Amino acid sequence: MKRTLCSTLIAGLFAVTAHAGAHDAAATSAPSTTAAAAAVSGVDKAAMDASVRAQDDFFRHTQGKWLETVDIPSDRSSWSAFSVAQENVENQIRTIIEQAATDTKAGKGSDAQKMGDYYTSYIDEARRNALGLTPLKGELARIAALKDKRGIAALSAHMDRIGGEAPLGMYVGQDSKDSTRYVVSVGQSGLGLPNRDYYIADEARMKDFRAKYQVHVEKMLALAGHKNAAAEAANIVALETEIAKAQWSAVENRDPVKRYNKMTFAQLKDLMPGFDWTTWTKDVGVAGKVDSIIVSQPSYLAALDKIIAATPVDTWKSYYAFHLISAYAPYLSQPFVDESFAFRGTVLSGTKENRPLDKRAIALVNRELSEVVGKVYVERHFPAERKAQVEAMVKNFITAFKEGIETLDWMSPETKKQAQIKLSKMNAKIGYPEKWRDYSSLNVVRGDLVGNVMRSREFGHAFGVNKLGKPVDRLAWSMSPQTVNAYYSPSMNEVVFPAARLQAPLYDANAEPAVNYGAVGISIGHEISHAFDDKGSQFDGDGNLRNWWTKEDGEKFAARGKVLVAQYAGYSPVQGYHLNGELTLGENIADNAGAIMASRAYKISLGGKPAPVIDGFTGEQRLFMGLAQARRGKARDAALIAQVKSDPHSPSEFRVNGSLRNHPGFYEAYEVKAGDKMYLAPEERVIFW
Repeated sequence: MKRTLCSTLIAGLFAVTAHAGAHDAAATSAPSTTAAAAAVSGVDKAAMDASVRAQDDFFRHTQGKWLETVDIPSDRSSWSAFSVAQENVENQIRTIIEQAATDTKAGKGSDAQKMGDYYTSYIDEARRNALGLTPLKGELARIAALKDKRGIAALSAHMDRIGGEAPLGMYVGQDSKDSTRYVVSVGQSGLGLPNRDYYIADEARMKDFRAKYQVHVEKMLALAGHKNAAAEAANIVALETEIAKAQWSAVENRDPVKRYNKMTFAQLKDLMPGFDWTTWTKDVGVAGKVDSIIVSQPSYLAALDKIIAATPVDTWKSYYAFHLISAYAPYLSQPFVDESFAFRGTVLSGTKENRPLDKRAIALVNRELSEVVGKVYVERHFPAERKAQVEAMVKNFITAFKEGIETLDWMSPETKKQAQIKLSKMNAKIGYPEKWRDYSSLNVVRGDLVGNVMRSREFGHAFGVNKLGKPVDRLAWSMSPQTVNAYYSPSMNEVVFPAARLQAPLYDANAEPAVNYGAVGISIGHEISHAFDDKGSQFDGDGNLRNWWTKEDGEKFAARGKVLVAQYAGYSPVQGYHLNGELTLGENIADNAGAIMASRAYKISLGGKPAPVIDGFTGEQRLFMGLAQARRGKARDAALIAQVKSDPHSPSEFRVNGSLRNHPGFYEAYEVKAGDKMYLAPEERVIFW
């Protein structure tokens, strides 16, 4: 079961932890001396638009001036508080990597050598331009040697190892029904556009994307010297369209029960008889290590077998050649870099220009050597006391959830008991891993950028395969400590908050705690809530896919979900495009519950004392303003369309307004009444936890 990734802007967690630990000494203590002495609200009043009433559009009331005056950088498809935090972290990482690149004492195989040579290889444009497509010559020859369709299995396995594209993807993860063991899962893959909707939807923009994609495919092949690039491009897009038609939708893929289909190799061969499973399992490295495989979309595999049979070998050669070139285009000579960005950056995301070379280099090194960079990052930018403070605050929110479960009027005592058991077993990881990944087997060579990327991808593939047959590593992280993000893992039943999410600018060190409880608390609550959203609630406290709900409570929960689906389906970020309420349901539930838990946790932190009024705002008002400040964001239309089509998160505006319209505390804080645009009738409001 894959983790639930979020971009809920939890930053700044550490500073409000003086108020953590409900029902213990910390919970009843007064606000921190620093915050009390500062008596600063933390509200960004310059961002507010007084012409918009809070009761009509809270997002624009609090962020309207910011939305009007802040321009999205030309090398970005969106901009937000999250983006600013990323920029700050990137600058911190830049120093680490550039110092490694100039470290003359770094020995071969050392962390500094790996970081420095990786970075230097990327920014050496002269060498990249001189090499052209040469670094892929061997791999392209492998594809050209494909003789018959039986060889597609071996080619698919190889592409999986080196990060190319294939219509069948695999990964190693925990068994959803036995979280103590690792399993191999296979599922749909192989598209060059973001998802199946881009191939089959009738909207004019989707048709335009398809047309421009075919032109892009042709240009990439022409750059690679293909003489019949136009015809090949047409065949590739036609093939991908058939693949897309067979794939499950994003909504269908959210169902962990439907995606869990354990099959023996004999059953796999019956499902997809034209595919050489014996060769595939050998070449991906899992032969002899597993006796079964989890198939995520059985109907897709059955359809793919027929697609392979109906498609000429030459078309498959063109398909694999294009996708290999596309996967490595950012690391090749300038013509490939430019064409890749022109389509993937400008057409699909609306970004006007590519990021500077050095920033792209930093991003790559950070991604491929994530825990090598992360170890240094933590040493320099995440003090030990902050980790302890954050751990205390998370306990505060766990207590808030525990109290919240007991107050639910729609849940039976039997299901409440099971929910409390799951909550009691939840683990929280703060800052960085206790055990760092070993990169000693990864060879990084100065001047060999494509080779470095390829070896990194094979290293990552081997890292997953080597888990098979071993106990589940409960100390492992699925995200680096320098990532400005957070996640909940259903199979681990854990919430994870990397160090980079726990610093400025998403936290105001001089502010009275309310704003930070809004900016931070919404995120802590959000991640914990994922254990109890429509998807996470299907897993128990041990991380196993098991129904622990009574039939009646399950039906009540589903009914609430349908109301929330309808609410969000009414929101439209771009004319003609409405949110998919089913796709975003899990994140919307987490936003909904997270906001309510933030309010509860803030009240716990006050220890029974009234919240102070600062700058004319009550404590609860400042909390909601902090929530909106942390989630401020704007995006280009193309990026919003991509988000609507494939992202389970709602755009910023609706993450703020959508959750607060269901929050009883918001109605009290701003005296929202019938007739106000933020108003929902009581029977239309949804509260899950």
